Amino acid sequence: MLRTIPLRTPPKTAVAIGALAATALLLTACSSGSSASEDAATDAALSVGATDLAAAGCPAMVVIQTGWNPEAEHGHLYQLLGDDYTIDATNKVVSGPLMAGGEYTGVDVEIRAGGPATGYQTVSSLMYTDPDILLGYVSTDESIAQSAEMPTTAVFASHDISPLMIMWDPETYPDVKGVTDLVDAGAIIRYFDGTAYMEYLTSAGIIPADQTDGSYDGSPASFVAAGGKDAQQGYASAEPYVYENEVESWMKPVQYQLIDDLGFRPYQDPVVVRSDDVAAQPDCLAALVPVLQQAEVDYFAAPDATNALILDLVDQYDTGWVYTQGVADYSVETMLSEGISGNGDNDTLGDFDEARVQDLMDKVLPVYSQQGITVADSLTPADLVTNEFIDSSIGMD
Repeated sequence: MLRTIPLRTPPKTAVAIGALAATALLLTACSSGSSASEDAATDAALSVGATDLAAAGCPAMVVIQTGWNPEAEHGHLYQLLGDDYTIDATNKVVSGPLMAGGEYTGVDVEIRAGGPATGYQTVSSLMYTDPDILLGYVSTDESIAQSAEMPTTAVFASHDISPLMIMWDPETYPDVKGVTDLVDAGAIIRYFDGTAYMEYLTSAGIIPADQTDGSYDGSPASFVAAGGKDAQQGYASAEPYVYENEVESWMKPVQYQLIDDLGFRPYQDPVVVRSDDVAAQPDCLAALVPVLQQAEVDYFAAPDATNALILDLVDQYDTGWVYTQGVADYSVETMLSEGISGNGDNDTLGDFDEARVQDLMDKVLPVYSQQGITVADSLTPADLVTNEFIDSSIGMD
């Protein structure tokens, strides 16, 4: 039986514009036994720990917009929630006291699902539609593309490298070690149409345009129907496990190469703010960003409880997306083993390399020009990322 529901939305590089209609969030479905009034009483009873985000000027509710359903790749965000949280299954939102190392920070956090929960709108457009959203996930290439009308600045790199990859069937291509070999073998590579990474790879001559197919829709159907002849994009943190263990018409290994290895190196799903908030909210961000850093360290040290919450959220949100314990466990393992999440080339988790951002700009700006996308004048890496709020002492062991 084919698994027909999408495994993942198009990457954030595909510019899907659309304003979010204003809607009131109605907290209707609760999880761990608390109502909104009970949450307020719980907050009043909690003692603020070493980090006081309220005193730092953060809003009473720190609203974070993700770009997809809950998943292990977002584990550091869900790590912020303690035991007293509320699930609004109707609006695909979970909220509760914002915790740091088991201590209350004086404010609450609300984490909003994206993708099908928001009609597949970009996080940039959601942030500029709803001023209550303080933080969101916007990958660097999308920040560049949206810089003229909806500028965002990344304050924390939740992933050091992107999990985006191209995968193939090792039985069909036993001698293929990477994308260059795939091209030499004549494979067609299926991808989401309009994505910047493929436009770059074809323009740079890494993949010939006549060996690409922009018809990928997130379903495994075409890959399975091709019987291993075609290659396909995916996410290294999910699809290899899913295809081997959950796509019943496949159920065998795939091999892959990360797009990062091919020289296209955006920061995938960094935590961003509207660019004006870098200057408008410096005290809050200086206190909050290290909390995000430490939450990621804590998540990878002991992910089981947070993954249980993620699986519960997927079940209650019921968007039609399938996410299992096996995928969550595989994702954690792969993010660590592939260096998708980690310190990178220093001892600090979550900081940015402006030279890397400049290299990405050099590669995508000609692509965006060809696509008719206008970016901000005189755009620099410092407009797109900042290490101003990063605590350099926080890193993974």
